[in-house]
Amino acid sequence: GVQRFEILRSASVDVVVDLSTGVPSIVHWGAPLGAQVTLSELEWLFDEVQIPGSLDMTRSIPIVPMHGDGFPGRPGLQGHRRGGRHWAARFSLVDSDSTEEAGTTTLECRSHDPVAEVVLDTEITLDASGVLSLVATVDNVGDSPYMVDGLTVSVPFPRHVEEIGIFSGRWVREFQFERHAWMTGAWTAENRAGRTSHEHPPFIWLLDDDASEFHGEVWVLHCAWSGNHVTYAERLVDGRRYVQMGELFHPGEICLDAGQRMSTPRLIGVHSGNGINTASQTLHDHVRKLLPVRTTPRPVHLNTWEAVYFDHDFERLCSLADLAAKVGVERFVLDDGWFGGRRNDSQGLGDWIVSSDVYPNGLAPLIEHVRNLGMEFGIWVEPEMANPNSEILAAHPDWALSTEGYETVLGRNQVVLDLGRSDVFDHLFERLDALLRDHEISYVKWDMNRPLVQASNRHGKASSHDQARQVYRLLDGLREAHPSVEFESCASGGGRIDFEILRRVERVWTSDSNDALERQFILRGASMVLPLRVLGSHIGPSPSHTTRRRHSMAFRGATALFGHLGIEADLLGFDERDLADVGRVIDVYKRYRDLLHGGDFVRLDVAEGHDRGRGGTVFAHGVLSKDRRQAIVSIAQISTESSLTADHIRVTGLLPDEKYRVEFVPLSESQMTGTRIGPAMSQPAWLTSSVAGDHVVMSGRVLGEVGLFRPVMWPESAIVVHLSCA
Repeated sequence: GVQRFEILRSASVDVVVDLSTGVPSIVHWGAPLGAQVTLSELEWLFDEVQIPGSLDMTRSIPIVPMHGDGFPGRPGLQGHRRGGRHWAARFSLVDSDSTEEAGTTTLECRSHDPVAEVVLDTEITLDASGVLSLVATVDNVGDSPYMVDGLTVSVPFPRHVEEIGIFSGRWVREFQFERHAWMTGAWTAENRAGRTSHEHPPFIWLLDDDASEFHGEVWVLHCAWSGNHVTYAERLVDGRRYVQMGELFHPGEICLDAGQRMSTPRLIGVHSGNGINTASQTLHDHVRKLLPVRTTPRPVHLNTWEAVYFDHDFERLCSLADLAAKVGVERFVLDDGWFGGRRNDSQGLGDWIVSSDVYPNGLAPLIEHVRNLGMEFGIWVEPEMANPNSEILAAHPDWALSTEGYETVLGRNQVVLDLGRSDVFDHLFERLDALLRDHEISYVKWDMNRPLVQASNRHGKASSHDQARQVYRLLDGLREAHPSVEFESCASGGGRIDFEILRRVERVWTSDSNDALERQFILRGASMVLPLRVLGSHIGPSPSHTTRRRHSMAFRGATALFGHLGIEADLLGFDERDLADVGRVIDVYKRYRDLLHGGDFVRLDVAEGHDRGRGGTVFAHGVLSKDRRQAIVSIAQISTESSLTADHIRVTGLLPDEKYRVEFVPLSESQMTGTRIGPAMSQPAWLTSSVAGDHVVMSGRVLGEVGLFRPVMWPESAIVVHLSCA
């Protein structure tokens, strides 16, 4: 007979798959069970049971669980044929095949329902680093249309998983991490924004109730998709629990004609037996492998948005570029306002022709000026959108996604273009291709400033799914035509951040907020799933344009340093001291960016005010080099403390028997003397010694077990420390 179990192995993770359930079931995803585990042992471990008052047999939860098999939760495949027939499919496994290549094992299975005339293919992959990925594909093998109302992938979890962790948020406050008890019943997040969204990014953590950054068993799942999605976590009354993730469809959006098939987005999963940081580091390494190949260091940006907004004065922009080059900027990015009649956000969007009013000689003189200063030139676009009074919509009013008979809902004075139309797609590709072909542009900031609402194509059918696919196609085509150009994903900040878009872009705009305090919280959440090299992180103005808070240059610099550094402020309004301090931060970034972007990021647990992974009055994080011979650490005072004395920051993960030189890294003139960090009486000896140039040496064991005695700092301030083997 067919072997019941397949085991996929990596150095850190085993995945045991049960093939007796019609559709494969994952019955173990966690620590390795050992090479000597036998199939008979697995039979004993994962036997079927009968639950009193229930069906005759309760089975493990398949990757795509079905109501027709008696599953009491949400079915993984919800579909039907005309008249509501064949609505509860029931599959039998007909084939499976396991292959291994370069340390990656893939199990492919085919299940069939001859009554509903539907085939379900499932793919389970475990790579050498322990990253699990799952895809399900439904195939209509009948001769009539099959409506797909839902297609998701499910992963069961052991009963000791007591908590779920999610990211909540909103515009300018993305990636806010929350932990909740996993109670009986279902928790769900549904996103219909047509992008991954600020509110419900498609990630979920599953945790032991005592799990922390360095301890406990945790899992994380991610639905790699840039459109509508659903996350569903259910704890059944019989004790079983599972998470289900996938694309969310509008009514009637997906209809498979005879012979057509469709797949779920790829579900990415990571397990760690050593806390949240280990899972984060595995995800970071995975994302770095997904990214388009770029070997150059991440260049320092200056983005013009909060410096000039729509006021594109040529001489002023040249002067801004002069100062940018002076402080060490390597890429000058011209934001919104360079095209058509775009003098404010109510006009011109969609007309991708350089404005003759603002740039009578075109963009070439500005680009030449920037490049002569030794900087690359980048530009902002928002191809998916148009203003209702734009020239493009005046000529083609039917190009917008709208529903006949209804007034179109506007967002930021704009509508969404129907990329599913070949004429719209071809027009946008031609305009963007010409822009990149005719100018020396190295970088494109690709924005999306509104969600999709009642977005119907010309046939009246919901088209969020098609729209996301066409965005991928447009980006793929432009990348192929212009392989040297880098792209950034922006959607009013962090509204389109996921692992599928990261196959096509080098960077994401983490948030429209450049407020350093808000960014500390955003970084804490975003760093759980994304590496620093992709996180756009800018030194903003003081006061902040989104919160009106004022922050020191050192705090703004220490915050922006941990990411892909940039400036988004009017340097022309900076005094000489601020310009010198910006240059100092940029110098530090260039000195350590290989470490920042190539090492292992860690969030360091801090006792003071620590609240189950959410941080408290002090945030501490850092990056350890892969060989653990150096590290760079940020200690940020978020608010006042409950005590008058400070505790220690334990830098976990260093080489215990090596000696490390502890070097304070000043980011401003005032920090160079150590006088503007906090009350002088609260500065520990290692800090005053380092300021004086006499660096302390400590062992990795002491730094990990006892830690650095930190200063009590003024609220909303930060210091940076570099550790290196002496």
